[in-house]
Amino acid sequence: MQITTDFLILGSGIAGLSFALRAQTYGHVVVVTKREASEAATSWAQGGVAAVLSPEDSFEKHVEDTMVAGAGLCHQVVVDICAREAPEAIQWLAETGARFSRDGDGQYELGREGGHSERRIVHAGDISGREIERALLDAVRASPNITLLEWHMGVDLITLSKFGGPDQCVGAYVLDERAGQVKTILSRATVLATGGAGKVYLYTSNPDVATGDGVAMAFRAGAEVANMEFYQFHPTVLYEPRAKSFLVSEALRGEGAVLRTLTGEAFMARHHALSDLAPRDVVARAIDYEMKRSGSEHVLLDISGRPADFVRSRFPNIHAECMRFGIDMTREPIPVVPAAHYMCGGVTSDLHGRTTLPGLWAIGETACTGLHGANRLASNSLLEGLVFARRAVERLVGQLEELRAAPHPSVPEWQTGSAAPSDEAVVVSHNWDELRRLMWNYVGIVRSDARLRRAGRRVALLEEEIREYYWRHLVTRDLLELRNIATVAQLIIASAASRQESRGLHFTIDHEATLDSWAQDTVVKRGVSAHLRGR
Repeated sequence: MQITTDFLILGSGIAGLSFALRAQTYGHVVVVTKREASEAATSWAQGGVAAVLSPEDSFEKHVEDTMVAGAGLCHQVVVDICAREAPEAIQWLAETGARFSRDGDGQYELGREGGHSERRIVHAGDISGREIERALLDAVRASPNITLLEWHMGVDLITLSKFGGPDQCVGAYVLDERAGQVKTILSRATVLATGGAGKVYLYTSNPDVATGDGVAMAFRAGAEVANMEFYQFHPTVLYEPRAKSFLVSEALRGEGAVLRTLTGEAFMARHHALSDLAPRDVVARAIDYEMKRSGSEHVLLDISGRPADFVRSRFPNIHAECMRFGIDMTREPIPVVPAAHYMCGGVTSDLHGRTTLPGLWAIGETACTGLHGANRLASNSLLEGLVFARRAVERLVGQLEELRAAPHPSVPEWQTGSAAPSDEAVVVSHNWDELRRLMWNYVGIVRSDARLRRAGRRVALLEEEIREYYWRHLVTRDLLELRNIATVAQLIIASAASRQESRGLHFTIDHEATLDSWAQDTVVKRGVSAHLRGR
């Protein structure tokens, strides 16, 4: 089956849906999402969107906070763009239907999070992402010019070079999971907005869909990928076996919560001058250190010192989830642990979302724009998706007439060949579990040369097993996701092994110093080893 469109978007989070809504005025849009559209990482975001909206704040402060958190690797031009375009992005979201929290005067109720020098987080209680996703999806479903394909997953990008043509992306092969059929979707522009890859680690705050699909597909197609060693671990995920990766927002620490050991000792002051408001990479390492020092399985996050009514009204969702497991956060501390949270690297993209592969664009967490550097500042992620969705559409609109002048190319349909239905699904589940445990143990918050070597050797063997299995069997979502996280794991390991210093989210006990000579991006491309490149 073949579908043609002007814009093909893979992913239904804030970046993909924002792009769809801005592009639908100019042409037909197809949005592909591998489960229900609302099952995007955006829906899980609690904090909100960073934007300078108060008279006490300034663009310069937002830029400075971002640059400091990014540990010398942020691209300043990108940081400036995002800070200055943030207020317009908030206005557009509100006009689209997002209902943000407001004070008694009707002004936005601005929160503060770790690393921010001022209150600048526009939020909807502690369910900001869910509210943003709701508003965007409502608008997308109401548009006659947007086709939303749920339970569809990208298999591979279609590049003309595979068929003897130029190096250009013209669409994607997409698995219709319910029909068990691979469709061919041809487009004038293909946009990767598939989010992150938290499921490459054993413990993550991400939803199950976060398997690095966009990065893996882009890498296989020949696009450049950058800074994959910088994976952010959220410091505070609820430690409760019955809870599935429930994130406890950094906004709690912004409102006065204190991290404590199991004996009740506040410990962040001995790890950073900003104490509990330190950047999240510092906080995650501090928790990891305290857990290993004491032998405990978690630490405590204590906001019981604030008035109970305030805690319940400011964090209703977190309060309700904790109460579900018998934890009254107004009276007692919350048990928390770090978990993989955000991919600061990704597919290299320019100021308008263009990748190094013609015809392919990347926005949101899938992309590496240079905004986050070596460590993302809290609540800049949703902002990045909004800003670059708009910038990508504005650039594409100017090229659309030229793109439409040529017919869609003729490419072959997906061929199954002699592939057979899976006869040993245990191979998929076993490799999935082993790979994620290996990444957690060897390529997590604290790394070493020896750990990275072990991880590299074992992941290479796993990838070979997975590749063999992939070509012998019909594609399924589980098999595609396993294939993708194996690719992402190799990219993370190769990038981490090449950076022989500690910077931001990449901390290695064998190279603890941060070196000026290494203040460059780590780039990797198919057939080219990971290496540094100046900016």
